[in-house]
Amino acid sequence: MPNSRTLLAVAVLAVASTASAEQAPVTGPRPFAGKPFQTSVVATFDRPWAMAFLPDGRMLVTQKAGQMLLLSADGQRRTEIAGIPAVNPAGQGALGEVVPHPDFARNHLVFFSYSSAGAPNGIVLARGKLAGDLDGARLDSVTTLYSGFPLRGGGSQYAGRIAFSPDGYLFFSIGERQKATPAQDPTGVLGKIVRLTLDGKPARGNPLVGQGFDPAVWSYGHRNPLGLAFDLQGRLWEDEMGPRGGDEVNLILPGRNYGWPIVSNGDNYDGSLIPDHPTRPDLEAPKVSWNPSISPSSLLVYSGKLFPKWQGKALVGALSGRSIILVELGQDDAREQARYDMTNRIRAVQQGPDGAVYVLEDGADARLLKLTPKH
Repeated sequence: MPNSRTLLAVAVLAVASTASAEQAPVTGPRPFAGKPFQTSVVATFDRPWAMAFLPDGRMLVTQKAGQMLLLSADGQRRTEIAGIPAVNPAGQGALGEVVPHPDFARNHLVFFSYSSAGAPNGIVLARGKLAGDLDGARLDSVTTLYSGFPLRGGGSQYAGRIAFSPDGYLFFSIGERQKATPAQDPTGVLGKIVRLTLDGKPARGNPLVGQGFDPAVWSYGHRNPLGLAFDLQGRLWEDEMGPRGGDEVNLILPGRNYGWPIVSNGDNYDGSLIPDHPTRPDLEAPKVSWNPSISPSSLLVYSGKLFPKWQGKALVGALSGRSIILVELGQDDAREQARYDMTNRIRAVQQGPDGAVYVLEDGADARLLKLTPKH
């Protein structure tokens, strides 16, 4: 029979697990909701990775192998943009995120990330000036602003998402390259989110300066943070892929440790167990966790008018989940509100200037879909 100390320990863990479940519900299989939108096909691509809109409605789309494309607002015309650095597309490597400068209309600057060629390699944040038009576009004065380190041979999980904060800084997500332990190493930036100036320098006032961390680090203990976005209140949210299960949505707070690989609501691919988040209440727990995995690929906080019931909520693109997941964002919590079946793997979700939602499928012959309300 168990002794009294064992029974007490079990009781404490049960209470902790219950409290954590209230804070971060683990979502299992659930029925798909009826779609409040209709879809139309805008264009097709070869393994696209990310997209962004320019102020005049034209689109930028990146493809995994290293192409950046400029498209007309209706998607019917396109040109490949010259001047893109060499990319290592092996594994999860790609020409990744693309985001125009907040003042693009004046300066024509474009920020993008890519997995660098050569070995060992890493994730790079770069910037260039878009010149030309649909008859021939190029990026001039391409500059490397920041590189993830230490460099690693093998492994994937580069991440490389970009988000501009309301107060004028740049946040950049960096994966742990499938090496796990670097996410807890204070001297490197793998498995971290960094806060930079728009010139790629560590921002002043970062929370872990003086504690042995690289001066750029904003938060740590991340696995593969593939979604990064500010909500309408100026708070930073992130989604990331867990191991086998345990995909997460996190509210990113300065200086916090999000636990990987110490804790996870999933387990290792070899079947070995990882302690769940409730066992370490000193580490930041996810606001939403999925088990089985949905493989979150992107994160959009919707601010448009076409879908008023989505305003201020997050849209998560799901690869293995083959869906778009609507997540309601609370003050200190979040919950899955609806899941929309998209049939195919979803690589990216973006909002257009007109408030329509644009969805990039994953893979060869992937479609760019435009979502508008049903009438």
